[in-house]
Amino acid sequence: MISRREALIMGISGAMALSGMSKWASAQPAQRPNVLFLAVDDLNDWIGCLGGHPQVKTPNLDALAASGMLFANAHCPGPICNPARASLLTGLHPTRTGIHFLSPLFRQTPATADAVTLPEHFRNHGYHTMSVGKVFHERQDAQSFDELGGQMGYGPRPSEKISYPKGHPLWDWGAFPEDETITPDFKIADWASQRLQREYDKPFFLAAGFYRPHVPMYAPMRFFDLYPPGKTTMPPTHPDEMKGISEYAMKLTHAGTAPRHSEIVEIDQWEHAVRSYLASVSFMDHQVGRLLQALAQSAHARNTIVVFWADHGFHLGERQRWEKRSLWERSTHVPLILAGPGIAVGQCKRSVGIIDLYPTLVDLCGLPKREGLDGQSMQPLIHDASADWRFATLSSFGPGNHALRSDRWRYIRYADGSEELYDHTTDPHEWHNLAGAPQHASVLAEHRRHLPKDEAQLAPGSSGSDSPLFD
Repeated sequence: MISRREALIMGISGAMALSGMSKWASAQPAQRPNVLFLAVDDLNDWIGCLGGHPQVKTPNLDALAASGMLFANAHCPGPICNPARASLLTGLHPTRTGIHFLSPLFRQTPATADAVTLPEHFRNHGYHTMSVGKVFHERQDAQSFDELGGQMGYGPRPSEKISYPKGHPLWDWGAFPEDETITPDFKIADWASQRLQREYDKPFFLAAGFYRPHVPMYAPMRFFDLYPPGKTTMPPTHPDEMKGISEYAMKLTHAGTAPRHSEIVEIDQWEHAVRSYLASVSFMDHQVGRLLQALAQSAHARNTIVVFWADHGFHLGERQRWEKRSLWERSTHVPLILAGPGIAVGQCKRSVGIIDLYPTLVDLCGLPKREGLDGQSMQPLIHDASADWRFATLSSFGPGNHALRSDRWRYIRYADGSEELYDHTTDPHEWHNLAGAPQHASVLAEHRRHLPKDEAQLAPGSSGSDSPLFD
């Protein structure tokens, strides 16, 4: 079991982060603020402040959220690493980048080859830019950063798989390694923390991309001890959760390397895999906490905006699925937190996208605006979480497959013409497809109107005040 001393350290870490961040609320930067840009791979809403899982322990992320604005209804532009990250960092939706899957990589399509990325825009306007870990997918971008700390990868791995002996090498879970200092995420936090101890003659943009809870879901045993075996709360499921789902949709979401849910259940690994994901989340939270503590103890604490985001969500048995790669809530819903000077404290329930970060950070830091971005600046919501915001968030997975998420509704249309509609006021798990219900015909019609007309054109970002999207 985790010792009382270790538990106390975890609690103090969160408290110290919160104490340091509380300085920001009244801080008035004398110059453009720095940006600490924290990315996480495959993290769904299983963090304490979002309530996605009742047992998850994330004291540092909860402290960060309590010191700034938590966007509780944030979504990714594409439910897989490469398109989601390419879209956020270029400000262009997958329907414009042409990046829908793990290839082509960034800079390998006509739309992104010469794109000015978010960190590059900061670099072009007087910022010192730095990156370590997984920020872009698989490849760092020297054009965007002055300093590169290495991408580091998903290792280390044991000589043999622990829990899932077959399948892709990354698909495994369990307690490993014993020494957390040899893990990429520990090294990423160290590298970034060292940069926070420096003095700079210009503002900085520091990006740190953490790998866990991405598979393999490995974490040191002390993080597993936070979740006693046999007592894990399992994800909610429903016997009819696949009712009304087209064969095309089911095939689309089974196209990756993930194991079938039936296989995991058959070898009695479902509970252990969920526990491993929870342990991996807490391990990541601890590394983020180390970095936030370094910021709180640095000379930059009062003048740094912290941005925490995940690239997409993750299924752990819901809808009989594992991995991401779906247009349902579990796969598109992501944590998004902003904290720092000029950012109000609160929780915003408006539907936003991580693609909105590019124009938002440009506004918050007073940089020249970039024309042609697909996201919307969230600055009004950063000052007032209940501000009028009449935008639905678009997520796409493969050409012709799109989901629109408003404050209330999720609408999905697939390339074969099949549709799904879910009312989140009554059906937060999306178990009841309402697309065939006559009483929702007007809602369907309005959502159809806001879909991309083709793969080179985004739907308009807003609609009239009487739109059913925003009821």
